[in-house]
Formats: sequence, structure tokens, C-alpha cells
Amino acid sequence: MIVNYNSKGWQITTQRAHGLLAGQICARWKLANQPERWFDTLVATTEHDDVYNEFERKPLIDDNGAPINFTETSFDLEACQKQIDMALTKSRFITLLISRHIDFTHGEDPLAVDFISMLKNNEKKWIREAGVTKIDVDRAYELLEFCDAFSLLICQDQVPPENRLLEISKGPDGKSYQLHEESGSIVVDPWPFTTDEFVLTYEVRSLKQLKFEDDEQFCEALKKALIKVKQIKVSNIKG
Repeated sequence: MIVNYNSKGWQITTQRAHGLLAGQICARWKLANQPERWFDTLVATTEHDDVYNEFERKPLIDDNGAPINFTETSFDLEACQKQIDMALTKSRFITLLISRHIDFTHGEDPLAVDFISMLKNNEKKWIREAGVTKIDVDRAYELLEFCDAFSLLICQDQVPPENRLLEISKGPDGKSYQLHEESGSIVVDPWPFTTDEFVLTYEVRSLKQLKFEDDEQFCEALKKALIKVKQIKVSNIKG
């Protein structure tokens, strides 16, 4: 989960809500610049964090009773294996993208070495079975990673004020994309989307209680939390 703190308490965005936001971003990508196996790429982007269900997973709080932000978690073999198994029952191309994402997020974690080695050993076979090329997978994953990074910047409230520029990521075209806030909108440069303006939505859960006794208490509070649907305008209009 993505955890932010403000004067009202904890603001929680679930991993699946973040993934849905990433999928919304991906769906707006220019048709002329979409990678091969477009729909598979869109599904993988939307579902790349679906295995992380905060109503089922533990631990959820740290030793101080505060919710654990996703940046403080480590490699979870059972969850990653389940994620790959889910992907394998849907599409080899989706499996390749999920495999790349596990490598991207856990490649530096010593606990993940054997699992990532297994994924890499299977990549050529999955590429052959999917009927695509490594370049196809590279471009599709670069788009997934771009949308993931953009979504995380929004969910973590990291869009800087006062027109200050912030890099999002590189896209499947190799270009580096930046964003800034202007007149209440997020402006992306260069503009990679099919329309000049669109609105993104995602759910945030608010918790006034700052400290929890155990995972069960936190989970129940999360289920009952006040939900706010946030709207973010993304625009190509520059002042």
C-alpha cells in the first residue's frame, strides 16, 4: 500500500488502486506509438500489483503500530510466485511483462536472486510461445514502467508545485518525459497521449487513528475507512 501522512492522519492508496490508475494512464497512450500486443500490455499495466491485497496480506503495520509503506517491504516469494502463476493462466506476453516488473522492483534484493534467475531462464521460452520478439517485450515493459512511475508520483503526492519540473521516466520510444503542475493540471512534456486533456481518478482511504495494535485492527480500520475519489487533470495546455 502507498502511505501518506498529513494533518488529517493516514492517507492510504491500495496497491490495486494504484495499478488501476496506471492502467488509466496507459489507456490514453497515443495509438501510433502503442507497442505490440497492445491489449495485453494494457491489462498487465492495470494488474501488475493485483496480487497485493491489503485485506489478505501481512504484515501491514510496523513495530510502532504505523502502516507500512510499499517502499519498506521486501521480496515475498509466495506472492511473486502467485503473481507469475496468475499471469501464466492468462497470457505468455503478460507473464513476460510481470516477470520484467518483478526483476525491476526486486532485482537488488538478495532474497530474490534465485527466483529472478528462474524468470530469466524462462524468458526465451515465453517469448517463443508468445510469438513475439525481445524488442516487443522491451517496448511494452517500458510503457508499463512509465505508467507505474507516473501513477506512483500521483499517489505519493510527489507532483511538485510552482511549475517545477520532475522526470517521470522514459517511454517505449526512448524519450524522457517530465511533468509539472500548472493551473491545477499536470502537464506532461513531451505529450505522449491521444487527447490533449483527460481526467484520472483513484480512491484514497483516510484513517484518523495513527497507531494500531496489530494487523487485524488495522485491516478492519482500512475496510471501514472513509473513501475519497481523487480526480487529477492531465493536460497538454501550457501557460
